[in-house]
This record gives sequence, structure tokens and C-alpha cells, in this order.
Amino acid sequence: MTLRTVVITGASRGLGFASATHLYKAGFRVVAAMRSVEAGLERLRSETGATRDDERLLGVKLDLESAESIAGCATEILERVGAPDVLVHNAGVAAAGTFEDMPQSAWSLIFATNLFGPIELTRALLPAMRNRGRGRIVIVSSQGAVRGMPAISAYSASKGAIERWGESLAGEIAPFGLGVSVIVTGTFKTDILVQTADYRNYTGPYAKHYVGIDKTGDIVIRAANPPERFARVLAKTIDSEAPFSRHAAGIDAIMLLLMSRLLPGWMLHLVVCFAMRLPRPGALRTLPPTASSNP
Repeated sequence: MTLRTVVITGASRGLGFASATHLYKAGFRVVAAMRSVEAGLERLRSETGATRDDERLLGVKLDLESAESIAGCATEILERVGAPDVLVHNAGVAAAGTFEDMPQSAWSLIFATNLFGPIELTRALLPAMRNRGRGRIVIVSSQGAVRGMPAISAYSASKGAIERWGESLAGEIAPFGLGVSVIVTGTFKTDILVQTADYRNYTGPYAKHYVGIDKTGDIVIRAANPPERFARVLAKTIDSEAPFSRHAAGIDAIMLLLMSRLLPGWMLHLVVCFAMRLPRPGALRTLPPTASSNP
């Protein structure tokens, strides 16, 4: 049986860690791309039982905000394992806050990590994958790409953008024997739930938005899926032979995708706003004072 190689970005924690562990145990050679290589590899070895000299578990340094790091990562991958069979764009960051509360620096970081970094890593690895004549690029997306979600507009926009890029790329590379898959994720019990940058201003004009969102968020977090469930979906996705495929991981992602197909846009908008307990339209409008009538 041919040894297949999968590159997973953000493999030191969360969905990436669970995926790297699952695929290693399934017999893949896993290249774990992450910021802190030694610490991440130690955790993966502890979880998988791999030894330090195990050539099926390799670590490479990757900082998606750095063009130099991306180029170095791609070079190291090609030198150590050649063209990968699968490239999983898992690494990502998010931030909480309405558009007005979130600074431009947060937008820049999110798009660098969630969109431009993955694009450049693909650009560096794609020629070798194309010349090999087979391979799959997997984009880990989000419910925020299905429908723009209030208070995470930058994250939603970045995930929507990378999905559209993936769809375009799929048409370009299919004739060379390559495919693209998108996995729309629901809510999972990972670090992103507690380590997300928070720009919410609870004393500003959007305070009532945050109160409602927090109430819904508490319920969603308690029902969050275990990361291992995502890893199983990824394992099945890797075996797809379609030029382009979209999959859902988590019951909440499945339900949102279903609603997006069945409901008109205006109705889905209302459903999302109701579920997130946002103030009703016009509820926070400040009207100019009425001119006094003549005596």
C-alpha cells in the first residue's frame, strides 16, 4: 500500500491536532505545520505513541503571517517528502466584535492567516502537486462562510473569501488530476472558543447585541462537538475523487447548510438574527428631536 502524505497547518492544537493524530493512526505520513514545532511534536508524539525518529510524523515551522516562513515551510516540505498527497488548510484565527468595534489591525491579521497565507502556501506547493498528477487541497471553513455572522464579520468574510477561491481553483486544477474540498465546520470544543481576540465594547452602542449573542453562545458552547468528530469527517473527505466537494462537520453546520438551500436569503437572515437574540430592526434607532409646533 502506497504511503500517503498529508500536510496539516495549525496541527499543534484543536482540530489540527485531532486530525494529525487521527490520520497518523490511520497510516498516513503526517507533516504537522505549526508555529511551535518542538512543543507541538512532543504533544503529538505523546498522543500517537510515535517515536522521535518516526518518519511518519514530521514537524515544520509555519507562520502564515510571514512570507519568509511560508516559503521556508514549503521548501522544507518538498525537500523532506516531495509533493504532498493532501494539503489541509486548517490554521486560522478569529476575533469577536461588531464591525465598528473591531480595528483594522484585527482584519489584517485575520485575512493574513485565514486567506492570504494559505493562498501563498498553496502557490508554493501546487507546481509539484500538479506535476505529480494527483492530490487534494482541503479548506477548513466555517458556518460564517455560509452566512455572514454578526459580531464576527472579519472572520466570516475571510472564510467566505477562501471558499470562493477554492471553488475557482478547483476548476483550474481539475484537468491536472487535482481536487479541492471544503469542510464547513460547526462549533467544536477547541482553543478558539476561549482564545479568540475580543474587541466587544459592552458600554458602547452594540452592548445589547453582545448580551443576546452571549446567551446564545453559552448554549452553543455547551453543545460543542468533540474535535475527533471533525477528524473523522476529514479522513472521509481526503478520499473524495470529485474535482470539487463540500462537506459539513457538526450537526449545527449541517443544519445551517440545509437552511441555506431551503430558505430565501431574507428569511435565513431573520432566523440567524433571532437565534443570536439580536435587537429587532429599528429597536436601537435614535430619532432626531421633533421640532416643536408653533404656539
